[in-house]
Amino acid sequence: MLNIELLSQICELPGAPGFEKEIRNFLITRLQGHCDSLDIDNMGNLIALKKGRDNSQKLLLTAHMDEIGFIVQHIDEEGFIRFLPLGGFDPKTLTAQRVWIHGRKTIIGVMGTKPIHIMSPEERNKPAQIKDYFIDTGLSKAELEQIVDVGDSITRERSLIKMGECINAKSLDNRISVFMLLEAFLAQQDCSVDTYAVFTVQEELGLRGARIAANAIAPQYAINIDTTIAYDVPGATAQEMCTRLGKGIAIKIMDSSVIPDVRMIKFLKDLCAKHQIEWQSELLSAGGTDTAVVQMTGNGCIAGAISVPTRNIHQVIEMVHGKDVAHGIDLLKLIINSIDQFDRQF
Repeated sequence: MLNIELLSQICELPGAPGFEKEIRNFLITRLQGHCDSLDIDNMGNLIALKKGRDNSQKLLLTAHMDEIGFIVQHIDEEGFIRFLPLGGFDPKTLTAQRVWIHGRKTIIGVMGTKPIHIMSPEERNKPAQIKDYFIDTGLSKAELEQIVDVGDSITRERSLIKMGECINAKSLDNRISVFMLLEAFLAQQDCSVDTYAVFTVQEELGLRGARIAANAIAPQYAINIDTTIAYDVPGATAQEMCTRLGKGIAIKIMDSSVIPDVRMIKFLKDLCAKHQIEWQSELLSAGGTDTAVVQMTGNGCIAGAISVPTRNIHQVIEMVHGKDVAHGIDLLKLIINSIDQFDRQF
């Protein structure tokens, strides 16, 4: 059974890129006393180490803890907030959505744009853009400026709910992977090699934190955990689906930024076959994850990735299937316990 209460906490904590303090502090409370060392690097990555049976090798497991969000750009004379995105959003999903503005205190706001009733025909047919939106807090400029400054972060306001066997929440990209890594890492008492669980920052702005952490650790092996597109909905063709909900954890074969090591792909597939873990292939024609920069750290490492199929990715809410998440946690435990058996031969 998945710990839904823990997952809810992880999803609902704020942590836009560069503003990961609250989610990082929460993870620290969970990890303290359960690892051999726990550190925060200069970028803000949280690095937990469990020493293994073989101290000559290192396994790096990464999951980014930042979520797509926004930053306050301007407060106008009427008290409306203009903002810039932190990460990639689908603008059409923002209309009338509640958000949290994280100022001196956290306040609620609602995203608005020009009402459709007074749009011209040309405006109605024009795709929505971020610059068309503003945030209404119900406060005057004078009241708002006592609480909010230009440069404060903004995140989505959504609670986690269950829908059948699926989980629906904000920020499942990538808090579902943070949850999986935390659960697998804490459960593993016997690591085959020195194992680093790294919760990275600023992935949504260009894989920034992972690059720094991987260079510092210089692992022989690495697995990144992230989400991927599940376009298994009406109108999708078979080749467009990428992955499907409920069909198992995805093993990354490629995305637009990386070709994972073929030896690692085989290792993951063999583990799944041996231990009856349901899996599916992931080939993503656009987009990328921390895997790309981790693979190229130092002289390079043997890197792979597992991905959680996700509907509505980079929108206000996202959805995953509980069975896929459970298979992913099981696979991570097996990786930690058996990476010392990895065959490096091409």
